[in-house]
Amino acid sequence: MEQENHMQVSFDAKSVNEGLARMVVSAFMTEMNPTLEQIADVKTAVSEAVTNAIIHGYSDEKELVELSCDREGQQLVVTVEDHGVGIADLEEAMQPFYTSKPQLERSGMGFSFMEAFMDKIEVRSEVGQGTKVVMWKYIETKEGCEQ
Repeated sequence: MEQENHMQVSFDAKSVNEGLARMVVSAFMTEMNPTLEQIADVKTAVSEAVTNAIIHGYSDEKELVELSCDREGQQLVVTVEDHGVGIADLEEAMQPFYTSKPQLERSGMGFSFMEAFMDKIEVRSEVGQGTKVVMWKYIETKEGCEQ
């Protein structure tokens, strides 16, 4: 399906920018007429992806996180990418409770939350090159609010 709308932003790899990412994505998806539950689901998944990029992707706040959204009909595609350390063992990293930074008291549930709140996720990573998380969510139009 052809892309109907695209948005892309880059921001410093600082935890304070997680809220910015959530706001930008929720604003982007408003044209799709989502329910509050759908907005909350997407915001939660975006928070997890951005937090992973900031905490696990980089050790320096001078780096950037890239966020993009695409609308393809009622399909929302959200991509979060860093150009940091990458993930050595992607299969292990995607297991519930796994964290590469236990000293930060991380729960290790980031990928699990992304999978739970989105319809599909795809993670690509290369050591020394970074990680890209692509997430899909079908946004059903609210009843009585046809476009």
